Parts: sequence; structure tokens; C-alpha cells
Amino acid sequence: MPALPLDQLQITHTDLKTGKLRTSPALHPEQKADRYFVLYKPPPKDNIPALVEEYLERATFVANDLDWLLALPHDKFWCQVIFDETLQKCLDSYLRYVPRKFDEWVAPAPEVVDMQKRLHRSVFLTFLRMSTHKESKDHFISPSAFGEILYNNFLFDIPKILDLCVLFGKGNSPLLQKMIGNIFTQQPSYYNDLDETMPTILQVFSNILQHCGLQGDGASATPQKLEERGRLTPSDMPLLELKDIVLYLCDTCTTLWAFLDIFPLACQTFQKHDFCYRLASFYEIAIPELESAMKKRRLEDSKLLGDLWQRLSHSRKKLLEIFHILINQICLLPVLESSCDNIQGFIEEFLQIFSSLLQEKSRFLRDYDTLFPVADDVSLLQQASAVLDETRTAYILQAVESAWEGVDRRKATDAKDPPVAEDPNGVTVLAEPVGGPSSHPENSEEEECMGAAATLGPPVCGVELDSLISQVKDLLPDLGEGFILACLEHYTYNPEQVINNILEERLAPALSQLDRSLDRQVKPDPTPLLTSRHNVFQNDEFDVFSRDSVDLSRVHKGRSAVCASPSPWCLEPSCSQPSKPDGFLSLCCPRLSAARKEENTRSLLNDKRDVVAQRQRYEQYSVVVEEVPLQPGEGLSYRGDDYEDEYDDTYDGNQVGANDADSDDELISRRPFTIPQVLRTKVPGEGQEEDEEEEEEAEEEAPKPDHFVQDPAVLREKAEARRMAFLTRKGYRHDSSTVVAGSPRGHGQSRETTQERRKKEANKATRANHNRRTMADRKRSKGMIPS
Repeated sequence: MPALPLDQLQITHTDLKTGKLRTSPALHPEQKADRYFVLYKPPPKDNIPALVEEYLERATFVANDLDWLLALPHDKFWCQVIFDETLQKCLDSYLRYVPRKFDEWVAPAPEVVDMQKRLHRSVFLTFLRMSTHKESKDHFISPSAFGEILYNNFLFDIPKILDLCVLFGKGNSPLLQKMIGNIFTQQPSYYNDLDETMPTILQVFSNILQHCGLQGDGASATPQKLEERGRLTPSDMPLLELKDIVLYLCDTCTTLWAFLDIFPLACQTFQKHDFCYRLASFYEIAIPELESAMKKRRLEDSKLLGDLWQRLSHSRKKLLEIFHILINQICLLPVLESSCDNIQGFIEEFLQIFSSLLQEKSRFLRDYDTLFPVADDVSLLQQASAVLDETRTAYILQAVESAWEGVDRRKATDAKDPPVAEDPNGVTVLAEPVGGPSSHPENSEEEECMGAAATLGPPVCGVELDSLISQVKDLLPDLGEGFILACLEHYTYNPEQVINNILEERLAPALSQLDRSLDRQVKPDPTPLLTSRHNVFQNDEFDVFSRDSVDLSRVHKGRSAVCASPSPWCLEPSCSQPSKPDGFLSLCCPRLSAARKEENTRSLLNDKRDVVAQRQRYEQYSVVVEEVPLQPGEGLSYRGDDYEDEYDDTYDGNQVGANDADSDDELISRRPFTIPQVLRTKVPGEGQEEDEEEEEEAEEEAPKPDHFVQDPAVLREKAEARRMAFLTRKGYRHDSSTVVAGSPRGHGQSRETTQERRKKEANKATRANHNRRTMADRKRSKGMIPS
């Protein structure tokens, strides 16, 4: 007979009041054992013996109760879990108050650490058993009933799931993934709860901005409260208040990252609320302001500021990783897993998300591109889709590159290596996932917290290095410059970090062994001037830079008095200098320079070797041989009577120029004398003759008419044109009377008619009888009319 699920199982038991047997469901309040689970309290921050003893006693009760619960059979366990309210309060208290790894607490005693490990394991096993609906073939709960039990009895909710991820994610990731995945699978209502929780999560970021006196992108939508006007900025608020904000931010970022890392299917619900854009906006506004506030407080508690800087750097990295998980889960993984036909929507989502971040999100884009290069994601999409919008992708990549303008872009040598935090007062640290508590939380904090975009840079030198050394030496004058230089080289030339580590005695082992009064050794210039020079006197016998000793007997000032044997090239017969290459100025012959120049000029002019060499070549061009003499026995290479095929004799019989009418006299006769026109005396009628001659010449130059009869209309047009041209030359005006008359009334007038009428109206006084008075006066003045 197959076993029934626990939600349908009926058990028979004896009634304690009546003593009779009766049947009841297996999941019934009467099956719950009477046991009180005490609440959990965190270990004391100070290792005071009385407080430690109190904690150990309470923690022992909680651990024993959980061990008893885990040992119960399947039906008894679920009855206790469902109907015992003290158990749920105990588990809630542990999730709420247990120290996270990023919380600050003093290294506890060994017995406290052992008790914490025991409690941690028992709580995790309890939740793991609560999330399992089937323990064996005989002990199980039907999936539908299991989902109802979890949801209706509040065994799990979204805050509990978030705490479980941040507490047990490290080292238990596979089990936790199955556990939370089973909860959401058996009860999909948790997706609705997560969707309703998102406004609260987003409100957390808004609250942080409000406490910092900043306004986010959605701040203008709601009116500002009166009490918010007096809020202090992070640079002005007390240090303890700034500490609370940073711790709150660190807790929020780590919790969200742990949840999305364990259960990435929740990314779709996050993005429904435009979480990517809200996250980037918060990062762009809050992170630079908090960093600036810490850098301005260098003179305050350096240890506390170093711890806060590490937590802020840790928060920065987790925010960027959250964004990457969302992008990877929403856009990139579906592209890799889907077919080519279904990826266009995911690519469009990727492009829209990054397009929304391009405006005034340069800090976020720069830090994100350092950890997760955007170009790699775009390259992946280009390989997966052949229809990717190249214009939008190029615009996104160009915007990312423009975010680096004015910033030294220093990539890490290995992309897998975590970047290094740039702590203004503290330690260079690396990152690792957040997990359970450690026996040395202060030291492990350094390994976990890190910056998002700081990397090792190239070594500095010169004036910049001297400035860094003096910056450290002004605060710690007892240290030697050599020791300070070694510390700067080890800590990537960060003077604040060097000062903090020296004051807190947290130097690296290699630096701790150095002498703190070590002086700085001046390194010689690798390329001095004397060794880098190059000229014609390099390594000469008189080169004092390459020789320690020089024969001074061969060096003198002025003319040499005695020269034993002349040199082949020296003009002094008594010069004893050996032969030197050209251009060398002898130290023993003062007249050598001028004499050598004169000798070189004379020898150059007298040197005719080039002329002789060219003479034979040019002599060949001047030889013209009309007859080639032949020696006896030589054959003829050319015979005059040989027929030449290439010669054309077609026109050899024509008499060229024999029948021409021109004579030699005409060809050699001079031009008759003519008086220049300027010197001629003007003869009446000469101008007329010239006009007639011009007309005759024009007629001669005109094309000769052919014998074909032309069109009469064309002839009339040409005649009219000639007549109008003649009248124009004589000064006659065109008769526009017909144009002025215009068309009949009622038919409208043309443009030419209107213009001619306007001209006639303006100039009518110059003709007809309109100027009779003027003409009468003219006649009277000339005596034609008696007065």
C-alpha cells in the first residue's frame, strides 16, 4: 500500500480525557510538544566574563532545543514547526541579531566562536528541513499542500529569505539554491510578495539619499518636507551619523547581492521596477558624495575612517555586481541559451538599459567598465546576432569611452584579479564573498572590502615622487626617505595609506624588517651626457672623456718650432704629425687650417679627371660621316641601289610649286608704305567710308547662302532683326504704339502693355504738344516770333 502524504495522513491515538481511541489528522496542534524556545541574543562586543557566561548559557539552550527539534520524526517535526510560535520567534531572532561578517565586533573568546559555529549549523539545518517537502518515500508532503503550509503559516517570507542568503550563502551555495528554488517553485505567491517588497527596497536607497541631504532622480516628483531642508550633507554631519549611513548601505548592498547571487530568477521581478536605472542613479549621486566626505575628515579618527572607507568600497563593488547579475540574467544568458529567432527582444532590452545610463552616469559607467567591460558584452551580442544595430552599439561604446575622458585609465593586468581599494587612511584590501562569521572579523574585513575601480598604477618619479615623500615626512619626520620610498612603492604610491599603516603598525612583513631611518639612495642617471655623446672626436687619442692620460708633448700652443718628418698631407715641411683623416685640425700645425683650404681649392680646380672621362662620350656626338671608307675585303653594309620598302614614292612625279601663280617678286617684295592713322589729316566722309567698309566686311564675312530656297519666315525675321539693329545704331527708339494700345477692353492687358503705358505716362512731356510753352520760349529767344 503506497504511503500517504503527511497532509492526508490520519493517526489513531488515545484521548487523554476520555481514554478512548480517536482518529485525527497527523498535522494537528495536539501533536505539538510543550517546549519553550528561548530567544537568541548576539555575543557581547566586549569580552566581559559575566556577559560571555550569560551568552553561552542562552546559546546552549537554543542549540539544545534545535538539536532536539532536528531529531524529531517527520510528523512531529512539522507539527512543532507549524504550531509552535516560540520556535518561529527563536529562528527570527537568530536571523535578525546574529553578527554578519561585515559587522564590527571585537575578536571573541574561543568558546564563543565554537558556540556560534554550533548555532549556525543547527539553524541552517532547521531551515533546510523546513524547505524540504519530501524526506523519503514514506515521509513527504504533497507539493500543493507544502506550498500552502509555508505561505499560510509564514514559515518563510522575503525578509527571511534575504537573511538566509546573506548568512549562509558562503560555503552552502548549492544547498541554498535548491532550498530557495524549491520554495519559489512550490509556492509561486512568493514572487508576488517579492514584487510588493520592491518599493520598500527602493525606498531604502531614497532614505539614504534623504539622510545625506541629496536628491535622487525621483525626488522632484514629491514635494520636499520642511524638516528635510535642514539636513546636513555627509561632509557636515557628525562622524557617528556618517558611520551609521555607511553601515546601513553596506548591509543593504551585501544582502541584495547575496540574494540575487543565490536566486538569479528574481532579476526579472527587480527589473519590472526599473531597478537598473535606479541603482545607477543612486550610485552616481551617493557614492562620490560619501567618498568626498571621508577624504575631508583625514584629521579625525583615522582607524574609524579606514574601516568606513573599506565598507564603502565594499558597497561600491556589490552595487556594481548587482547590476552585472541583472544584465547577465535578463539579457546575456537568454541570448546564449535561446535560438536565433528569439534573441532580438533580449538584445533590445540590453540596448535600452545602457542607453538610459549614458546621460550623466559617467562615474557609474567608468567603474562598471573597469570590473565588467561593456565592450565584451557588446561583442557577445554581435556574435550572437547578425542584425544588431551597429549605430546604437557604437553610440554606447563611444559613451563609455567618453566617461574615461580626463581620467587615467589603468587596466588590471589580469581581469580575474579583484581590484584594490584606495583607502584614504587605511589598508589595501581584496574582496571575497560574504559568508558566515569569522574568528578574526577585523582581519577578514580587509580581505572582503575593496574598491570598485582602483588599480595598480605605474611607478612615479621625479618631482612627483619627491612631493609624496615630503608629504609623509611632514607628519612622520623621524622616518628616513629610503624607508618612506620603500613603503610608497609597496602601497602603490598612496601616502595616506602609508601613514595609516605606519601609525597602526600594520605594515607588510617585508617593510617591518627595514630600518626606519634608512636614507634614500640617489640612483645615477642611466644615460649620462658623457656616455651618450657621439661626434667625430669619439675615442680619439686627445679625448680626455674616454682616456685618463693624454700625451701632452704633442700638444702645444702656437706654431710648432720643430717638425722632424713632414706628413704627407701637412704643408709644413718640418711637421712630424702622422696622417689624419680629413677634417682633423692638427694641434701642432697652426697654419694647417688656412693652407689646407687653399690646397683643397687648387687641387679641385686642377683635377680634370672627370672632364677627360666625359670627353670621349661627347666626341661621339660631334662625328658626322658622309662617306664611310672601306678597307679591302670588308663587305658593304649598305648599298645605294638597294630597294627600300619603307620609302613611299607615290608623289615623286608631281611638280610641286611649278604651276603656282605667285612669283618670286611677290614673295620678296616689301609692304607698301602707309601713313599711320593717327598722323593722317581727317577727310570729310572718311568716317562714312569706314562704316561702309565695315558693313562690306561684315557682308563678306557672313556665311554665303546656299542654292537651296530658305524659309520665308526665317528671312523676314532676319530682315527685321537687321532693321532694328540699324535703327538702334542710328538712335531711333522702338515704336511701342501697338503695345501701348493693348488688347480690347475686358480681355486683360499683358505685362508689356502695362510697362509701356507706365513709361508713356512718365515721359509724355518730351513729345507731341506737351511742351508747347518751352518750344515757344525757344523760338522767341531766337527771334523767330516777334515779341
